[in-house]
Amino acid sequence: MRRFTFCAGHRLVGHEGKCQNLHGHNYVLEVYVTGQEQDAIGRILDFKQLKTRCKNWIDEHWDHAFVLWDQDENGLAAIRSSQPHRIYELDCNPTAENMAKHFLEEICPKILGDSGAVAFKIRLWESEETYAEVTLG
Repeated sequence: MRRFTFCAGHRLVGHEGKCQNLHGHNYVLEVYVTGQEQDAIGRILDFKQLKTRCKNWIDEHWDHAFVLWDQDENGLAAIRSSQPHRIYELDCNPTAENMAKHFLEEICPKILGDSGAVAFKIRLWESEETYAEVTLG
């Protein structure tokens, strides 16, 4: 497992409370990997390789960006009206659950593809008290 931190904004369309507003979090993303074979040293994947692959993607797409639902026309327009801006569009509401699922099912296979490692669990902390966890299966 390797832990990553990043800052991002979002909002939850249809939420009945404060989270319907644009706001941000200091996220913590935990990526759990496994594999069929260990290398000669005894590793599934070197922690540095896991860090490089995941952190590069996070830095490019989610860190200091707004993660918004691609159907949230109002939210997208609001962020696009500010220059400069960074937006990552999800095909669903950017709940912690949906972001974790997206990272596990869509991103990890791409960034880990040739490494011999497979992500089997993602835990995404939205605060010190709350996280969402998804697993393959």
